[in-house]
Amino acid sequence: MNPVCHLLNIQYPIVLGGMGNISSPELTAAVSEAGGLGTIGCGTMSPEEVEMKINQTKELTKKPFAVNIAMAVAPNVERLIDLVIDLQVPVVSLSAGNPAPYIPKLHEQGIKVMTLVASVKHAKKAEEAGADLLVAEGYEAAGINSNLELTTFTLIPQIVRHVNVPVLAAGGVGDGKGLAATLMLGASGVQMGTRFIATQEAPFHTHYKEKILEANGTGTTIVGRTVGQVRRILNTQYAKKLTDLEKSGLTVEEYRQLTSEELHCKGALEGDLENGFLNSGQITGLIEDIPTVQELVEGMMQEASNQVEQSKQQLPFVNDQYNY
Repeated sequence: MNPVCHLLNIQYPIVLGGMGNISSPELTAAVSEAGGLGTIGCGTMSPEEVEMKINQTKELTKKPFAVNIAMAVAPNVERLIDLVIDLQVPVVSLSAGNPAPYIPKLHEQGIKVMTLVASVKHAKKAEEAGADLLVAEGYEAAGINSNLELTTFTLIPQIVRHVNVPVLAAGGVGDGKGLAATLMLGASGVQMGTRFIATQEAPFHTHYKEKILEANGTGTTIVGRTVGQVRRILNTQYAKKLTDLEKSGLTVEEYRQLTSEELHCKGALEGDLENGFLNSGQITGLIEDIPTVQELVEGMMQEASNQVEQSKQQLPFVNDQYNY
């Protein structure tokens, strides 16, 4: 059995990435109902706001889902840890910080812990701290990225070589071929964000979905390098304004204000592309439709299976090492 499915008690090794303040109970529940693992991202929301979204998700699905806590931005990590324990959330994703102080407390309550990593060093430390599952995120991914800028294709095989816990691949995956490729690299499944935005259940502004469909392989841009805080967003009016301001010189605090969760919501939820931004990964080049979550997940699984079988036929030396 797939180790991720066994560990998380899900049908398919496909996980929804945490989306910060724009996280949606409807989308989270839809992914879980489709056989994957939905995720509520805490972002900078208060514990009260997070509690409301968790309870709404529980009303929509009885299947497992996760809560992501980005420790560097969450206003009260300790209270959020207590909250997920009190509400009996089965899986917690910890990112943007050191997970070691929180893993034992979560494990005491039987909660599985996923940790986001971007290098072998990070992965080994997370495993030593007790993480049950690692999410290895490449530079292709949407939103906040590691300054190391390692690609998924190079990152996954490096990490799986050095750890013993299951690994999910994130960044640059949006279809069954991508899922199959990550399995060949040694991962046990995938985490996706951008692809799930372009689904019927995702309650984001039409402008967001339209921009994803319009974008091609070069439809995203990186901001924040000058202040050491890398983020991948869609090319929009706001993105151009932000890059121009960065060229003229921005302080870290000014950059943070210009990429706040408030402005993230303004772009993603209100569709204001002049005053708000849209996180997006490079996978936009492969997104051409807006299916239901169920159609997307089941289609990915079928395409991945077909791709694996097709690959076997293209590797004759599997049966005869001298037959090239």
